[in-house]
Amino acid sequence: MRNGADINSTTSKMPKLFIFLELSFRLCVIPLSAATIGVMASNKQSNETYGGVAFSNLTGFKYLVCINAISVGYALFSILLSCFRHFNTDWILFLLDQLVAYLMVTSGSAVAEIFYVANEGDREVSWSEVCSYYDKFCNKTKVSLALHAMSLLCFIALSLISAFRLFTKFEAPTLSPKEVDQQGE
Repeated sequence: MRNGADINSTTSKMPKLFIFLELSFRLCVIPLSAATIGVMASNKQSNETYGGVAFSNLTGFKYLVCINAISVGYALFSILLSCFRHFNTDWILFLLDQLVAYLMVTSGSAVAEIFYVANEGDREVSWSEVCSYYDKFCNKTKVSLALHAMSLLCFIALSLISAFRLFTKFEAPTLSPKEVDQQGE
């Protein structure tokens, strides 16, 4: 059986762990998303037979770059916001972490579909695969997508941490004695 001192020391260590994890994930997002932007924004290749292709030719790729720019800006903003814990920022961080994670899912999905069609083609609509002609372009897309996925994993972890931090402040609902008697019948 634990005494009161053990319980207090355990609960005081847990927030420090969450603060460390939260800060670590927010800091990890910055270079991962910045690298995603750098790799994707420099993604272009020319082919003598079929011409050139660049990331700016594909809307999904531009969307990925924009969402990663937003995630870098938000990560910097959220680091500053989380440093000022004396304000009640838990709801704001929870909602914004969720929003950015969802945006990262949508942009990653858009690029993943384009990348799949570029690799496999689509015979039903007579699209052939193009990665054999634009191999450097496809390889940079693959790297960018992998970096984006790692950044997304950081945001998923941040969403879980901010949800835990927020919802542990609330107690579970209790039943009144009348409701307990009614459920027993």
